[in-house]
Amino acid sequence: MEWVQLCEVGMLVAFGCSWPFNILKSWRSRTAKGKSLVFEFIVVFGYLVGLTGKLIAWRLTGVWAYSIWFYFADIAMVTADIVLCFRNIALDRAAARQEVGLSA
Repeated sequence: MEWVQLCEVGMLVAFGCSWPFNILKSWRSRTAKGKSLVFEFIVVFGYLVGLTGKLIAWRLTGVWAYSIWFYFADIAMVTADIVLCFRNIALDRAAARQEVGLSA
């Protein structure tokens, strides 16, 4: 593996290490308060752009970059957190409806 790919894998691993903690926090908190779906979609977009670059390079050179697997892993983790965010938004809305019903 070349140094360039090694550095890229290091970057992807560093970013990827944060997502399991974020996913666990989203799962346990059961709230979307403080979360930004826009941010998470921008992160996925960035990973997709990087992945697209790797796929274009593979198509042009025939060389498969090892870092591509880390893009897939990071995209999967961010997507899992987005799914949990939608679940938590629904839970927040249900709690708000229940609160309004109880206080009425």
